Amino acid sequence: MNLAYVVESNRSFDELVEDVEKKTAENGFRVLHVHDVRKTLQDKGFTFPGYKIIEICNAKLAHTVLQADRNIGLMMPCKINVYEKDGKRYLAGMLPSLISEFFPDASLGNAPEEVEGIIKKIINEVK
Repeated sequence: MNLAYVVESNRSFDELVEDVEKKTAENGFRVLHVHDVRKTLQDKGFTFPGYKIIEICNAKLAHTVLQADRNIGLMMPCKINVYEKDGKRYLAGMLPSLISEFFPDASLGNAPEEVEGIIKKIINEVK
């Protein structure tokens, strides 16, 4: 099962993070929080390459899926990760269309596919 949409980029790590934040707003979502995983791990004495988890949300779509099943909140907010591995940089987003597999009785309409399309659009615009 493929859980994520992942693309490689030749752009700098900081440019990718900045542009994910910018394109998120341009696509009707907002950034809730950015987790700096490298810093968190370094603060605990571990060496780790650049890794940021960018939490994004659209209130209308969040409301729609939470009305269907409150436990879907376990998979929220949506995230776009920017990370470095083996000297390369990547953008990755979870595929919200998978929510239906975890919550088959929830009436979600096309909300998961709509969100997935936006996440892929943000990633493709940034890469």
